[in-house]
Amino acid sequence: MITGTIINVGTILLGSCIGVLLKKGIPERINVIIFQALGLFSIFLGITFAFKTDNNYLLILLSLIIGGIIGELLILEKRTEYFGTYIKRKLKNANPKFTEGLVMASMIFSIGSMAIIGPMNEALQGDMTVILTKAMMDGFTSLALAAAFGWGVAFSVIPVFIVQAFFGFTASYLEPFLGENIINELTAVGGLLILGIGISILEIKKINIINLLPAMLVIPLLFWLS
Repeated sequence: MITGTIINVGTILLGSCIGVLLKKGIPERINVIIFQALGLFSIFLGITFAFKTDNNYLLILLSLIIGGIIGELLILEKRTEYFGTYIKRKLKNANPKFTEGLVMASMIFSIGSMAIIGPMNEALQGDMTVILTKAMMDGFTSLALAAAFGWGVAFSVIPVFIVQAFFGFTASYLEPFLGENIINELTAVGGLLILGIGISILEIKKINIINLLPAMLVIPLLFWLS
C-alpha cells in the first residue's frame, strides 16, 4: 500500500548521501551560487504552485492568517529549531544550515499534488506511476539540496513518510472529500509557503514559514465551509 512512499524515501536518502559527498569538494563561491539558484528555484516553484488555486484568493488569505496565528501560539518555529538542534547535537554536526535544509526539503517534498495523488493512486488503483515519478524527481532534487545544506535534507524523509503514508493508509476514507478543487487549494497554499522559503534563502526577508504551516490544515476546512 505504501511501497511507492518507501521507494520515495529511499531515493531522497540516496540523493542526500551523494549530495553530501559532493559538498565536500565544492568551493565556497560555488556554494553561494548554488544557494542563489535554489532560492530562485523555490520562488519559481512557489509561484507555479500558488496559481493552482481556482481563484479562491480570500480563502487562501484567511487560511494563512488563521494558520499563522495557530503556528505562533504553538511556537512551531522554535520547536522545529529545537528538534533540528537536538539532531545536530546527536550527530555532532556543526553545519549552521542543517535545520534550514531540513525545513526546505520537507516543504518541497511534502507539499504539492503529487505528494497527495501519488500515495492515493497507489492505494486505490494500484497505480504507482505518479509516486515513482515523484520519487525520481525528489532523488535528483535532494542531491542538489544536500550539496548546499548538508545532512538536514536527509532527515526530511521523516515528514515525507508521515505525510505520504497518511494519504496512502487513509485513501479510501479521504477520497470522497479530497476532490481536485481542494487539492488545488492545498497546492496553492503550499506554493506560497515554498515561495516564502525562497525569499528567506535569498535573504530578502526572514519569514517564519513553520508557523504558517497550519494553513495547510485550515484551507480545506474553509473550502468545505464556503
